[in-house]
Amino acid sequence: MAGRCAGKLALVTGGAQGLGAAHGRRLAEEGARVLLTDINGAGAQETADAINADLGAGTAFAIQHDVTDRAQWDAAVEAAREHLGGLNVLVNNAGIGVAGNIETCKFEDWQRCFDINVNGIFHGCQAALPLMREHAPGSIVNISSIAGLIASDTMPAYNASKAAVWMMSKSIALHCAKNNMQIRCNSVHPTFVDTPILDGTAKHHNLDKQVLMDKLARQIPLKFVGEPNDIANAVVYLASDESRFMTGAELKLDGGISAM
Repeated sequence: MAGRCAGKLALVTGGAQGLGAAHGRRLAEEGARVLLTDINGAGAQETADAINADLGAGTAFAIQHDVTDRAQWDAAVEAAREHLGGLNVLVNNAGIGVAGNIETCKFEDWQRCFDINVNGIFHGCQAALPLMREHAPGSIVNISSIAGLIASDTMPAYNASKAAVWMMSKSIALHCAKNNMQIRCNSVHPTFVDTPILDGTAKHHNLDKQVLMDKLARQIPLKFVGEPNDIANAVVYLASDESRFMTGAELKLDGGISAM
């Protein structure tokens, strides 16, 4: 299949919905074969089935996968070997947000946030790099957040976890470059994006979804909330050989917030 990612073999975590589903679909549309993983295995399979219905059988596969479990990461990499024939693109997308300021955030929630957002990427990169080396050149794309670069008084756990993703990505990039692996690693930093997370946010604050969207848009210089493909298109670029000279970098997709 022709496309900007033709021949790429991609594993995308958190692929059941939202950004992960968009990443998987856009990569597939550009010629990649994809393995979607999610703790919601049925949801990941639904996403894969929809991609296959549009792009042809054998384009997308899915497995249930808890990114906090190293053994399940080893199984996910083996699934990539089995279903895709290898692996050269890893999109670490799975993540959660945690409510509570430094006084109200529960330590168990802090730990859970780091287990998924940070440890999940650590386990994933360790598990995937051996297979990725066999199929280089390759690209690791770690989904961080603008909240990893700009702090808020209401989300210390999320801020700290996404900042860790940002710096870990640089260390991974330098390690791969130093060892001539031909594997790049970059982080992506979105701001507010219209995904099911915002549905939950609106419900939590007893707000109409559109009221929340308007409120968030007013905080963004471009005055609109992003769509999943605004982020997925950047993932396509980073996964493709078009970005072959880009590693250890952060790609901010924030409508101008960080420029203020």
